[in-house]
Amino acid sequence: MTRRLLLLLPLLAFLVLAVFLYRGLSINPFERESALMAREFPDFSLSTLADPQRQVDVSLLQGEVTLVNVWGSWCPTCRQEMPQLLALAERGVRLVGVDYKEQGTDTAQQRDKGSAFLRQFGNPFEVNIFDPEGTLGFDLGVYGAPETFLVDAEGVIRYHHTGYITAEDVDKVIMPEVEKWR
Repeated sequence: MTRRLLLLLPLLAFLVLAVFLYRGLSINPFERESALMAREFPDFSLSTLADPQRQVDVSLLQGEVTLVNVWGSWCPTCRQEMPQLLALAERGVRLVGVDYKEQGTDTAQQRDKGSAFLRQFGNPFEVNIFDPEGTLGFDLGVYGAPETFLVDAEGVIRYHHTGYITAEDVDKVIMPEVEKWR
């Protein structure tokens, strides 16, 4: 009898594994919530994309509700998202960009690629933080671009949007969240 039960162990192990795999496939990765929700925006000190001499830090996000968008010129969905970000800026939403892990052999080339992207697709951002090593992105828990964080006037992360913002998201999700925290 014990020997027959031992023969069923591989089948039982397979069934348990199948249940976990099925559960994993049903999870939408775009609906994950940031671990930083309701926490202060991570401290940082980085230069801006436009001016390597200008350092900015977390104080940049104090005093006004701000959407912080993580983007990169290497990111095709960031191109798709740019019209929505421009529309949000036209509606008075303050946007700060994080040029994340730009490709290039040196920082000058990386800056050129980020700047060329903004010239081509528009620049809705009040400031673009230059994050070539991805340190700020790492602290934010970013695993791909684009990702967007809504930061309240006290510098606390109130909303996290994974993936690109669609035209529908602007009216149904982003603007209501911005208004809620203004």
